[in-house]
Amino acid sequence: MLNYTLRRLLLAIPTLLLISLVIFFLVDLAPGSPASEIPLTVPAEVRMKILEALGVNEPVHVRYLLWLKQFFWVEPLNGFDAIFGTHYADGMQRIISYQSRAPVFGIIGDRIPQTLIVIGSAYFLGVVIALPIGIYSAYRQYSIFDQLGTMFAMIGFSVPTFFTGTLFIIIFAVGLGWFPTKYDTTLDVTDWESFLKQLRQMAMPVMVLGLANAASISRYMRSSMLENMGQDYVRTARAKGMSERTVVLKHVLRNSLIPVVTVIALGIPSIFGGAIITENLFGVNGIGSALIQAIHGNDLPMVQTLAFIFAILIVTFNLVADLLYGMLDPRIRYD
Repeated sequence: MLNYTLRRLLLAIPTLLLISLVIFFLVDLAPGSPASEIPLTVPAEVRMKILEALGVNEPVHVRYLLWLKQFFWVEPLNGFDAIFGTHYADGMQRIISYQSRAPVFGIIGDRIPQTLIVIGSAYFLGVVIALPIGIYSAYRQYSIFDQLGTMFAMIGFSVPTFFTGTLFIIIFAVGLGWFPTKYDTTLDVTDWESFLKQLRQMAMPVMVLGLANAASISRYMRSSMLENMGQDYVRTARAKGMSERTVVLKHVLRNSLIPVVTVIALGIPSIFGGAIITENLFGVNGIGSALIQAIHGNDLPMVQTLAFIFAILIVTFNLVADLLYGMLDPRIRYD
C-alpha cells in the first residue's frame, strides 16, 4: 500500500499543476478587472501605482508562475500566513485580496473555523442519520420504514436548501422563536451560557444541511445493501447457520460500505468549501460567503486560491477513499 500511495502522490503533482493552470487562466480571462474597484476620483497616476502594486500589469504567464510559487510558500516568521501579493516592509511578497487589501490566506483562516463548525457538524449529522436509515431500509425492503425513508430521500433531493432554510426560519425562528434568524459570528464561547447560545444558532443551518446530506447518502447506502444482499456469499452464510445480525452487519455491510465510502469521502471537501446558499441565508461568515463576495467584487486572487484549495482537497480525499477500500475489503490489494 505504501508503494501505491507514493505512486498516487506523484501522479497528483502533474494533475494539480494542470488544474491550477486551468483555474488561473479561466479566472484571469474572465470579464472584470481590479481597476473597476478603484474609485473614479483616484488620480490616474495613483491608479497606475495601485495596479502595479497588485501585479496586474505583469504578463499572464509571469503572474501564473508567481501565484503558483507563492501558493505553496510559507513565511517562517508568521507561521501559516501565506505570502500573497504586494511588497511589505520585510521585503517579502504577498498577493493580497483586491477587496480587503489583506493576505488571502489570512481571510481564509479567519473564516474557515465558522465553516468547519457549521458545515462539518451538518455533514457529520447527515452521515450519522443516513447510514442506519439506509441499512434498515434495505433489510426491511418495502416496509413502512422503507417507504418513509424513500419519501424522506425524495423530499431531500427535490427541495432546495434555500427553500428548506427559509421554511425553518419562518417556523422555528419567527413563529416559535426557538432559534435566532442570523448566525452571530462574533460569539465567543467562554462559558455554559455562551455554549448553549452557540448550539441554538447552529441548530437551523446544521439541520438544513444535515437533512440534505442524509437524503442522498441514505439512498446510496440502501442501494448498495440491496445489491449485496442478493449475492451468493450471503446465501452461503445463512446456510451455514449464521445469525441474521451477523450476516447483515459483518458480511453485507462491510462490502456495501465500499461505494458509500467514496460518496462520503468525496463529500468532505464540500465541508471546507462551505455551503454558499445556506451560509448567506443564515448569515454564517464562512468560506462560501467569502467566495460569493469575491466573485461579485472581481477579487481574482481569492477566487483562484479558493478554487485551487478545493481541487487539492478533492484529489486528496480521492486517495483517502481508495486507501479505505483496502481496509474494508481484504480482497483489494495495491502492491
